[in-house]
Amino acid sequence: MENTNMEIGSVVISEEVVGVIAGAAASEVKGIYSMSGGIAGGIAEILGKKNVSKGVKADIEDGKAAIDVHITVCYGAKIADISTELQQKVKKAVESMTGLEVLSVNVYIDGVYFEKEAKLKKEKAKEEEAPEA
Repeated sequence: MENTNMEIGSVVISEEVVGVIAGAAASEVKGIYSMSGGIAGGIAEILGKKNVSKGVKADIEDGKAAIDVHITVCYGAKIADISTELQQKVKKAVESMTGLEVLSVNVYIDGVYFEKEAKLKKEKAKEEEAPEA
C-alpha cells in the first residue's frame, strides 16, 4: 500500500485499487479476449461478483508501482500492438488517477482465444442437450 502523508492526514492507496484501475484500462484495448485470473478471480466469478482486477497484480513501494497484467488475446490480433497499447493505457490511467509513478507494466500472454473453437463447443453442447428422437 502507498501511504502519502499530508499536513491534515494521510492517503493510502491499496494495491487492489491500482489493480482495478489497471483492469479497467485494459478492458478498453481491442484484441484482448479476457483477463486471465488465478483461483481468487475464478471464485469471485462463481459467486457472481465481477472482478475488474482479475489478471492484474500490482506492487507498490515508495510511491512507485510495478504492474503485471495477464491476458488472453483473440486469434489473429497483433500481440505486439496489443501489448504496447495495454502498457500505455494502464500506465496513463494509474499515474493520472493515483499520482503514483508506474515503473513497469509487464504483459503476460496466457492464452489465445479461437472463436471457431468456441462456436464448435456451443454447437456440441446444444446437440448433447437436445433429446434424441
